[in-house]
Amino acid sequence: MSRKYSSGVAVLLLVLSSCAIGPKYVRPPAPSPAAYREEVPAGWKEAQPDDGALRGKWWTVYNDPGLNALEDQVSISNQNVLAAEAQFREAKAALGIARAGQSPAVTATPFLTASGAGGIPGVGGVFSMPINGTYPIDLWGSIRRTVAANSAVAQASAAQLENAKLLYQAELASDYFQIQGLDASLQLLDATVKSYVQNVQLTQDRYDGGVASMSDIAQAQTQLESARLQLTDLGVQRAQFEHAIAVLTGRPPSELSIPALGNQSPPPTTLVGLPSALLERRPDVAAAERQVVVANEQIGIAEAAFYPSLNLGATAGSQATAILDLLSLPSRFWSVGPQLAETLFDGGKRHAQVKLSEASYDATVANYRQTVLTAFQQVEDSLSQLRILSDESDIAERAVKAAQQSLDISTIQYRAGTANYLQVITAQTSTLQNQRSEVDLLTRRMVASVSLIQALGGGWDASQLPSAENLRSSK
Repeated sequence: MSRKYSSGVAVLLLVLSSCAIGPKYVRPPAPSPAAYREEVPAGWKEAQPDDGALRGKWWTVYNDPGLNALEDQVSISNQNVLAAEAQFREAKAALGIARAGQSPAVTATPFLTASGAGGIPGVGGVFSMPINGTYPIDLWGSIRRTVAANSAVAQASAAQLENAKLLYQAELASDYFQIQGLDASLQLLDATVKSYVQNVQLTQDRYDGGVASMSDIAQAQTQLESARLQLTDLGVQRAQFEHAIAVLTGRPPSELSIPALGNQSPPPTTLVGLPSALLERRPDVAAAERQVVVANEQIGIAEAAFYPSLNLGATAGSQATAILDLLSLPSRFWSVGPQLAETLFDGGKRHAQVKLSEASYDATVANYRQTVLTAFQQVEDSLSQLRILSDESDIAERAVKAAQQSLDISTIQYRAGTANYLQVITAQTSTLQNQRSEVDLLTRRMVASVSLIQALGGGWDASQLPSAENLRSSK
């Protein structure tokens, strides 16, 4: 009879422990347009669902060995990435702590009690070796929800780690292309300075021949020094970008020197995914969604507090007046039994905790949707930048050709004495401005292409998040 009773209790506990108080998690809906408003720019194309776009090291699409070598250092040496990696390990350790709550706890508390009589201590004593065990019966799923919440926190931390890598990798690529653009401007200005030196000499020769005025020499010299000033000033910007890249790769600025970079080229062809795929390709969106899971589990934990908690306790051991008798059978003892606890009055604390958890859930849902909206905005911004800058580059190319033609004509006319030097200066200024604009636009297009790749998630996918099983097996 007692065996049937104990079996019935075990079955009842098993059934009750399968219950879980609180809401079941459903991923909240988020705005997702059918298509991007901006057209995919020239050289880019929409990816189909089965296209493997931007996998792995996304920066290799630029085919630049120097950039590749620097990018490889970000995941290894960038201090912010290392901090995010440590936070991920913290989250996994916290998950291990939460899982330990599902297991029995066993403690041993040996002690000796001495007693005496007639002012003579130690004439007697009791040796005891009790072993206590407690096992929480998760009737309402509070412990399971705590484990699930910590698992979601670890997954969010993993996504935040990937987002940190993407952020600093994109920042490094942008700085690198800024240096490449500055080097192109330096090369342009260096050639311009050499040309202006020749013009100063030409003007001096014409002055010596009595066909030019001293003002022509002054104007030519002013143009030369202005170009030299621009050439020198670009060194400040280049040094700052170089220092920033050093820090991004985990090195002091004094330990990194980037040689003059090669010629610029237009952004490479890559794939642009459909808007519906963006929610699965952004690590920041995945992190925000996992935070919603955490908030949902907290509601269940708060609601479970309204129900009684059940712990199964057991004690076994031995007790004797002599230490050698501890192992004898008459010295042994044991006890086992359940303990039920219920809060009868808490002044509304549990109700307030539920409302707090529900408000926190609503906030995380709003944050998740805002992150999604921001993701779409960033993609649209980058697409529009690429489209507009591409159009501007075409215009700038035509403007450079026209300005160069005007400069050639003005120089020929000046040599022939049919134009004054002011016309040459005006043409020179226009040519240099348009050439620098062309270089600047190409640099901005490269930076915009990096921004678009970053906005698309850099080839990351939510399937790369560690599963609950992987988190359980990892250390």
